[in-house]
Amino acid sequence: MAASQTRKRGTTYMAQNPNEELEQEEMTVTLTLDDGSELECVVLTIFEAGDRDYIALLPMEGAEAEEGEVYLYRYTEDADGNPSLDNIMDDDEYEIVADAFDELLDDQEFDELVGEEDLD
Repeated sequence: MAASQTRKRGTTYMAQNPNEELEQEEMTVTLTLDDGSELECVVLTIFEAGDRDYIALLPMEGAEAEEGEVYLYRYTEDADGNPSLDNIMDDDEYEIVADAFDELLDDQEFDELVGEEDLD
């Protein structure tokens, strides 16, 4: 999957602060795309790559959701703890972030496999 296929641009609003206790199972983000449409996404994780934080989002509806397409953005918080997402415009940075996310997924799958073997 090419990096350009996984990017969506637009304004982003967080449904709730990720540092607060979650009262519901999943945290969501509503992306407002360049064409004005909105896309509701589940926050998969916030992770570090290099010296920055990033967020991985999974659309809840539409073709992107059916394909399991994940969107990656830079993640920051202001002094008041309000989150902000920024597009990753540099292809080299995107590759570093995508690789870090893939490694995170591989580690989680390994942990799940080890956990399942311990239960047997």
